[in-house]
Amino acid sequence: MTTNQLISEIKKKQSFLCIGLDVDLNKIPQHLLKGDDPIFAFNKAIIDATHHLCVAYKPNTAFYEAYGLKGWKSLEKTINYLNENHPEIFTIADAKRGDIGNTSSMYAKAFFEDLAFDSVTVAPYMGKDSVEPFLAFQDKHTILLALTSNQGAFDFQTKTIEEKELYKQVLETSKTWENSENLMYVVGATKAEYLADIRKIVPNSFLLVPGVGAQGGNLQEVCKYGMSKNVGLLINSSRGIIYASNEADFAEAAAGKAQELQQQMAEELKRHF
Repeated sequence: MTTNQLISEIKKKQSFLCIGLDVDLNKIPQHLLKGDDPIFAFNKAIIDATHHLCVAYKPNTAFYEAYGLKGWKSLEKTINYLNENHPEIFTIADAKRGDIGNTSSMYAKAFFEDLAFDSVTVAPYMGKDSVEPFLAFQDKHTILLALTSNQGAFDFQTKTIEEKELYKQVLETSKTWENSENLMYVVGATKAEYLADIRKIVPNSFLLVPGVGAQGGNLQEVCKYGMSKNVGLLINSSRGIIYASNEADFAEAAAGKAQELQQQMAEELKRHF
């Protein structure tokens, strides 16, 4: 998917909502556990109920890898279902990969060719040659961890080195890499006050912003400081939507929560454009 196609979908749906498909078998409705593939059954129901309200889905691969081969098969079925039924929706493999060049090339092939995701999250710590193999894929996007929403982000990301915070150095350096136009960045919603500085460095890049909802991030603050001339935001909510209910009405409840966010996003779009 191209960036222009993503922007078009945002305008059409009046939404820049990304729904995280982080499936924990201990939290899904018990009746689903009786089926052959409860993870896929859960995802399918969530997708069927919310696809008109969001522009992206983001499965965190850890929630599938934890269940071994069966979990990986559930992930494959989920992405195939999305690509076959909703090809207009942007898909994100939240895998946080990044390794030496030849290994990164294999990770890229796994997510972009075999599973056919539109994007994958990547850690920048190993630098240029660990990221560029992902950037080499046409119309695919690499979402670089820039400033995350967890408490440990302050251990390294905001440390000042040679009079500049490390996350700013990551942003600036990444712009020099080959095919850097295929980069997006993860910026946690709980770090909304940093967004103004981030936009000075990457004014037009899309930012994937987790942390709205269960983690306490504020949508209005994120939009105030982070929205670009082409919207430039994908706001992720996972637990706050998919676990709105653990009863038989779970999909309907998820749609209700997704619609609340979509309506707020529509208001933000009116305010900014």
